Amino acid sequence: MELTGAEIFVECLKAEGVDTIFGYPGGAVLYIYDALYKEAEHVNHILVRHEQAAVHAAEGYAKSTNKPGVALVTSGPGATNAVTGIADAYMDSVPLVVFTGQVPRHLIGNDAFQEVDIVGITRPCVKHNFLVTDVNDLANTIKKAFYIASTGRPGPVLVDIPKDITTAKCEFSYPETIHIRSYNPTVKGNKRQIRRAIDLMLEAKRPVLYTGGGVILANGAPALLTEFTREIGFPITNTLMGLGAYPATDKQFIGMLGMHGTYEANTAMHESDLIIAIGARFDDRVTGKIEKFCPYAKVIHVDIDPASISKNIKVDVPIVGDVKHVLQDLLEELRSRTERPEPAALKLWWDQINEWRKTDCLKYEQDDQEIRAQYVIEKLWEVTGGEAYVCSDVGQHQMWAAQFYQFDKPNRWINSGGLGTMGFGLPSAMGVQIAHPDATVACVTGDGSIQMNIQELSTCMQYQLPIKIITLNNGYLGMVRQWQEFFYERRYAMSYMDALPDFVKLAEAYGHVGMRIQKPSDVEGALKEAMAMKNRLVFMDFITKREANVYPMVPANAGHNEMILV
Repeated sequence: MELTGAEIFVECLKAEGVDTIFGYPGGAVLYIYDALYKEAEHVNHILVRHEQAAVHAAEGYAKSTNKPGVALVTSGPGATNAVTGIADAYMDSVPLVVFTGQVPRHLIGNDAFQEVDIVGITRPCVKHNFLVTDVNDLANTIKKAFYIASTGRPGPVLVDIPKDITTAKCEFSYPETIHIRSYNPTVKGNKRQIRRAIDLMLEAKRPVLYTGGGVILANGAPALLTEFTREIGFPITNTLMGLGAYPATDKQFIGMLGMHGTYEANTAMHESDLIIAIGARFDDRVTGKIEKFCPYAKVIHVDIDPASISKNIKVDVPIVGDVKHVLQDLLEELRSRTERPEPAALKLWWDQINEWRKTDCLKYEQDDQEIRAQYVIEKLWEVTGGEAYVCSDVGQHQMWAAQFYQFDKPNRWINSGGLGTMGFGLPSAMGVQIAHPDATVACVTGDGSIQMNIQELSTCMQYQLPIKIITLNNGYLGMVRQWQEFFYERRYAMSYMDALPDFVKLAEAYGHVGMRIQKPSDVEGALKEAMAMKNRLVFMDFITKREANVYPMVPANAGHNEMILV
């Protein structure tokens, strides 16, 4: 069957089971858009208002489903506008396939209209990228792109398609399987290392399970993690990206760790004699000053990416493999042993952790005058029964959402961790809502972040996406202001917002429902009213305490035991 490159593109998406693609048209991809138009009943295209939002929406789709997200943009500025989203996905190991248009092959290198070397530009922030130079290679390249994006450590793959490739014709066949000689991820962990890991766990007196986003990325791994944790009886902490991998309401969960983690999680990590890191990468927001990190602990590290092991922290027992398979093997090995961790030592450790818990590091005071952001998140959790998909932007509101919305399920917390991208929240919520049309999707944002991609309110109207936007409005770039308060003698250089729009009127101008909430007594009622509007986007503008800070906080270059608590 002879098809054009554009028709082959669509057939490949259908073969991969792609039901949704996010994008924005332009000259270099018009033949592809024409082909998509003819196959609209098979592949749903969502027209965003900015290419960055297309990639963030694809991220939201991917993060909430563990299926590759797909975006399509044109050449030149269309491609460069997508780079922030691609870099964001790279930092958080999100499986994406991003297709970019390119000028015709004979014009490449001629500084043609809307030409950029997007393969060169994105090389540092993709898992892999391709420039298609022969229509006969197009199907095979797309197959490789989806395979690379979704296997091993997931990540974004970019496919750059010159315009003349989309009109050229060739015989079409789609490969059922793919083999790449230089790419063969290790899935099963080494048996000897599995046994060594269990040996260390059985000997430990002060162990901590430290788990990250890699657990959520491995389908089926959160259930196995829960089973293993309860079997062995150890305390467990999650990274920001790992929230929901283990139920937050479970008694063995000691909270999130890191820069804004709980006192008990950070102190337990600092005092532990064994760290079992699973699907986490020891990033600087977790470790603090590396020389002060977990000074008494041996380290077991489970990760599918061998490059992550001993990259930041020296590891005693490395286990390279898929988290799901390694957890299965750890469970089997543990259950094959007659011994268990010493009960008396484990009881002493839990007694100490429970003492640290009494510090109540997340305590705040809600009066009847000013709304505290923490109170809004607590009420959001209560009103939604903990069942919402919560997307956030980046800043103080992100940390409060992580601290106060207790995630008991994986894939429900959708945020930008590694890159910290303002403007992520609303478009990612679009991707989640499209993937889960009947679910409650909340976008927790700030008065600064929401304006980064606020034009996507138009997309939400076009596709009738009933997202609930919770804006914690304090009139500042809150996290910047907090650092300026702590470390720059309160010189609030450019962190204040003196010309905020009327968000209620703005939401209404886009055809949505707008609410402004100024009294603490109105918070719960407003949330309930908004959630009851099942078919409408509701923009809730909560006017919150202006100079509130996120606590606890581990300052830069400090250790876990050097937290600022109040």
